[in-house]
Amino acid sequence: MHFQWYPGHMTKAKRMMQENIKLIDLVIELTDARVPVSSRNPDIDELGKNKARLVLLNKADLAEEKWNDAWMEYFQGKGFSCVKVNSKKGGGMKSIHAVIQEACREKIERDRKRGILNRPVRAMVVGIPNVGKSTFINSLAGKACAKTGNKPGVTKGKQWIRLNKNVELLDTPGILWPKFEDQSVGMKLAFIGSIKDEILQRTELAAEFVKLMQQDYPGVLAEKYSVEENGDAYGILEGIARSRHCVVRGSELDIEKASALLLDDFRDGRLGRLTLEYPDQI
Repeated sequence: MHFQWYPGHMTKAKRMMQENIKLIDLVIELTDARVPVSSRNPDIDELGKNKARLVLLNKADLAEEKWNDAWMEYFQGKGFSCVKVNSKKGGGMKSIHAVIQEACREKIERDRKRGILNRPVRAMVVGIPNVGKSTFINSLAGKACAKTGNKPGVTKGKQWIRLNKNVELLDTPGILWPKFEDQSVGMKLAFIGSIKDEILQRTELAAEFVKLMQQDYPGVLAEKYSVEENGDAYGILEGIARSRHCVVRGSELDIEKASALLLDDFRDGRLGRLTLEYPDQI
């Protein structure tokens, strides 16, 4: 599969971030804990240099805990603050305000020495599409102040959100990068739903996901769908279609429907806690 996806509104979003970065003290970057490096936009490191950095491992409840801990260590080793969160259910959110103040301690101290007191920390929230930025902001603010959606590209323009007297957030649209040099990155982003399913061959994508599961999590598909797992990927998809009664025109197996079902089960955590990339691979 070949991935190249960069709608015009993303070019505009990147330009907007470049224009606003000078107003910012802290860059809060959401990643998907299941693919913490593939779900980072490498442009953010360039955009956010000389700024305090906070990486959030969002959807941490969907990833294996031992790998969440390993990834926290990895990002902290790069000099970033890092917190595991589940912004949908509120996990890890209570610590965020304290971590923001800690990450910006030097800036707050600098302000104090110059006689500037109580100026709020201004943070830019960034992340690729569908990583959960709006849900995170709403959870942190305690009210629905940013639109949310389960499709990439819901946030179209920038908006400032005042959390309290200490913190103001700048929400930004999710941006991907112009092309994926490493096609496995595009694949992982497609698995988690950050690339619109409509532009992909879903059955082909599901077959690639089956291969990954056979390699990294043998037995999971067999247990979940009561299928033989040692065959080829398309044969396993047929088994899932049979097991879940995905049929068309009477008795013909609906592989497309089974593929969608498998990917949805993964994205919603119904296959258990799964991590698809590891720090020792970087």
